[in-house]
Amino acid sequence: MANIKDMYKKILGDQFPQEMKVVLGDATLVYRKRTWTIDGEERGLRYGENPDQEAALYELVNGNLALGGCEYIGPGQGLVSSITEEDMIQAGKHPGKINLTDVDNSLNVLKFLMDEAACVIVKHNNPCGVAIADTLESAFVKAFRADRVAAFGGCVALNRAVDRATAETINNQYFEVVAAPEYEEGAVDILKQRKNLRIIRISKIMDLASYWDKRFIDFKSLIDGGIIIQQSPVNKIRSKEDLKPAECEYEGKVYKIKRLPDEREYRDIVFGWAVEQGITSNSVIYVKNGVTVGIGTGEQDRVGVAEIAVYKAYTKYKDLICFDRHGISYKELELKIAKGEMDKSLKDDIDAKAKDDKGGLIGSVMVSDAFFPFRDGVDVGIREGVSAIVHPGGSLRDWESIEACNEADPPVAMVFTGQRAFKH
Repeated sequence: MANIKDMYKKILGDQFPQEMKVVLGDATLVYRKRTWTIDGEERGLRYGENPDQEAALYELVNGNLALGGCEYIGPGQGLVSSITEEDMIQAGKHPGKINLTDVDNSLNVLKFLMDEAACVIVKHNNPCGVAIADTLESAFVKAFRADRVAAFGGCVALNRAVDRATAETINNQYFEVVAAPEYEEGAVDILKQRKNLRIIRISKIMDLASYWDKRFIDFKSLIDGGIIIQQSPVNKIRSKEDLKPAECEYEGKVYKIKRLPDEREYRDIVFGWAVEQGITSNSVIYVKNGVTVGIGTGEQDRVGVAEIAVYKAYTKYKDLICFDRHGISYKELELKIAKGEMDKSLKDDIDAKAKDDKGGLIGSVMVSDAFFPFRDGVDVGIREGVSAIVHPGGSLRDWESIEACNEADPPVAMVFTGQRAFKH
């Protein structure tokens, strides 16, 4: 077993070149391999997605691309790809591919949430907890408590300088990476108490709002060596004015939503749609008061992912109640009950509370990255007490979803974004 563990401790060298050029028509983009001097040695990425995969990080250093009237992001605007030795305040176990892509996807969500203190916690390139709040510490606490279990060993990204209070709170948990624009006096010393934690400064996080509309070329390599390239997406929903009341025509009849969202629901809709930009599709999520409640990712069918997000909401809610009451996880409680070390009534009380509160879903907003092809997905959320739903619209059966919302008691609000948010 010791030999098996050793593979995660090694730094795998790579044979990739120092420079990479991509020629697109008349434009040549020049990329430079990013390495760092750590412990007196020049090192690139620790390894790829797995310990036996070589990997390298490249930064765009030259060339500007404009195609079809679209100007793509150019040199000098690097975020993760521009991290220097000075920015890697503590290398910890030395970052690998997953660590940095988790940071990158955190920023992909965080760039839409810059008006308030915000925290995005990502695990395996999907958000597990996202929150906005009045203070950075509060944003972190809310994001963490949204899913304590998945956050274990995750990446924390913050959009304000980390103060001592936030650092103390973060330090109470186990994470792989913390990324922020800056760290106030004393904060780094607190975080460094965890020797394996990667502490990264990305000063351009303070300018993330300017990246909202910036496009980049997205490369997808095929197993035959081929490549698909596409434009990166742009989130068009900046405020409630960008949303459309749910309405459609079917067989000559016009179907309209009875109720539009109130101000709180609109706020959560805009927040939830921002979070959706960083989630693997098919996805359905639930958000409430600027915090994610349940996140369903990467499923093949929409009703299934809506149900999975509900299941996760209930599961995380039970775990949080259990931890607050007994200082242990819900799974630990189940094990102790099975061993006769704790009374089953404790679990029954938690289950009853979660059932009564519907896993915290009552009054939440349901967010879907694509339209609902049937009303069954919408019905999943309505049964759990969601008060508003947002999705792109455009299904032949939009009328069914509109009717489902209108039939609900009280009626559920619904708006369309007019754009899809798939991410694969």
